Amino acid sequence: MKNITVIGAGTMGNGIAHVFAQSGFKVNLVDVAQASLDKGMATIAGNLDRMLAKEKITAEDKANTLNNITTFLSVEEGAKEADLVVEAATENLDLKLKIFQQLDAVAPAHAVLASNTSSISITKIASVTKRPEQVIGMHFMNPVPMMKLVEIIRGYSTSDEVTTAIMEMSKQLDKIPVEVNDYPGFIANRILMPMINEAIYSLYEGVAGVEEIDQVMKLGMAHPMGPLQLADFIGLDVCLSILEVLYEGFKNPKYAPCPLLVNMVTAGKKGVKSGEGFYDYSESKKAEKLAKQFVK
Repeated sequence: MKNITVIGAGTMGNGIAHVFAQSGFKVNLVDVAQASLDKGMATIAGNLDRMLAKEKITAEDKANTLNNITTFLSVEEGAKEADLVVEAATENLDLKLKIFQQLDAVAPAHAVLASNTSSISITKIASVTKRPEQVIGMHFMNPVPMMKLVEIIRGYSTSDEVTTAIMEMSKQLDKIPVEVNDYPGFIANRILMPMINEAIYSLYEGVAGVEEIDQVMKLGMAHPMGPLQLADFIGLDVCLSILEVLYEGFKNPKYAPCPLLVNMVTAGKKGVKSGEGFYDYSESKKAEKLAKQFVK
């Protein structure tokens, strides 16, 4: 597999495009909005600049990586010569099913169709295609260029050959692939999201404050980031969506989203992406923090 198509130029999509391109693959990055493509490419260039400053790559490596990426506004054009397509669109079932129907129609017959979904059934996604044995999950972690793990999710019909090929390809990206089966939340989010949800419940019930909850988990459990801060980083809307998938999939009340999480998402408090979640990331807050650095 030489030619890679990535659908979606957002946080995950541009990160996936970055690691494939840096590993020498030719990448077509597809999005419906030119502004998203421009922002995605700017993010990749910025990440490469940071790697260059730390002497992790050379100027030639940066140039080659950027030259390996071509942007497209059309799935038909971007995927027509793909050997592998990695879908990294919004975590919405209807949208993903629509994209995979389209990919099945336009991608070459040999192409493997992968989804970066963090919770949606690969079997369900594969069911709208005529090649379910060639549909698989590649769940990268954020930030993609830094995080080693890739969850490789086998759908009910995913073939051994495709699974082996994607496992080996992930290693070519300097990642560590872990094979899991197709059940709600897979492994990463089946374990992570209930922890985050319980942290939100602890706040909701007044057991402790935001910073106190995060401090306990960082200092007591050696987590690099507290669960509420991590939820902000992931996106509270994404956390809610994954919990809803878990709750719907298992019909177990332990996965029911905390009412506080539901209310925050409804109010538009989605974490870092919206400027406010459990913490304040607004420009005014940033200016306040900056000012404090100069006050002795």
